[in-house]
Amino acid sequence: MQPVKATRKLIEEFLSSPTMAVAGASRDPKKFGYRVMLELKQKGYEVFSINPKADQIDGISCFHSVSSLPLNVKHLVIVTPKTETLNVLKEAVAKGIDNIWIQQYCETPEVEDFAQTHEIIAITKQCVLMYLEPVIGFHKVHRGIKKFFGLLPK
Repeated sequence: MQPVKATRKLIEEFLSSPTMAVAGASRDPKKFGYRVMLELKQKGYEVFSINPKADQIDGISCFHSVSSLPLNVKHLVIVTPKTETLNVLKEAVAKGIDNIWIQQYCETPEVEDFAQTHEIIAITKQCVLMYLEPVIGFHKVHRGIKKFFGLLPK
């Protein structure tokens, strides 16, 4: 089985949900997990943060695991260290979450093999912040560069 490539349609469908969970949400404003959580919140999403060591981040309640999320959460952005991504993905599958974005550089060959074996359609090798409209800051430049070189999903 070949890996599923991220397409513009998959990305648009994923981001059309008003509710997102973020595994790897960080209390540290310098960390990418914090930035993703904050931008989703600022862009109007209902955000469910997942951090096993925090009860709250900037007024957003945290869940300690994917399995503790409410049943209605079906979209998950994984922004964890590579060493944790596979466990988070397994937990998401067990929970029945079937819309998963694995932030670029968080995936490993084992993560991709697991996704293929379990027929999970996951967006990988893409930065979620390049697609949250309106795109701002460095992510706008990053998206522009990818567009210039024809590297954006079609």
